[in-house]
Amino acid sequence: MEVDEEAAMRDISTLTDSVSWNEKGLVPAIAQDWQTGEVLMLAWMNAQALACTIEEQRAVYWSRSRGKLWRKGEESGNVQHLKDLRIDCDADTILMKVEQVGGIACHTGRANCFFTQLDETGWQVCADVKRDPDEMYGKNHE
Repeated sequence: MEVDEEAAMRDISTLTDSVSWNEKGLVPAIAQDWQTGEVLMLAWMNAQALACTIEEQRAVYWSRSRGKLWRKGEESGNVQHLKDLRIDCDADTILMKVEQVGGIACHTGRANCFFTQLDETGWQVCADVKRDPDEMYGKNHE
C-alpha cells in the first residue's frame, strides 16, 4: 500500500488548524508519562512542531529562546515517544502522553521539571538529580 504524502500533509494541516494558537503562534504542550500519569514537563509548540510530532511520533517542541524546533532527546538521548495526543476543551493546550526514554525529562537531570515544592519555609527542591546535565549536554550547556 502506497502512502499518499500529499494527502497525509493535508490531514496534518487540518489537525494543526484545529488548535487555538496564541498571538505568537504557540500553544503550551504538557508531556505526561503514559503509564504513571506523572506530569513530566511543559514546553511550547508551534504548528510545525505539532506537525513534526505527529509525523515522527516523538515530541518536537519550539524553543522560544533559540527560535527553532528541538526534538526532545536530540542531545541528551532522553527521547519522548508519543503514545497519545490530545487537546483540551478550548483547543489551546496540548497534552501528550509519552514514553520517556531514560527516565529523565528535565534538562537539570531530574525525572521531571516539577522538582521544586512549596512547604512552610518556602520553595524546596524535592527530587534528586538522576543524571549530571554535563554528561548529557557537555559542560557548556544552557
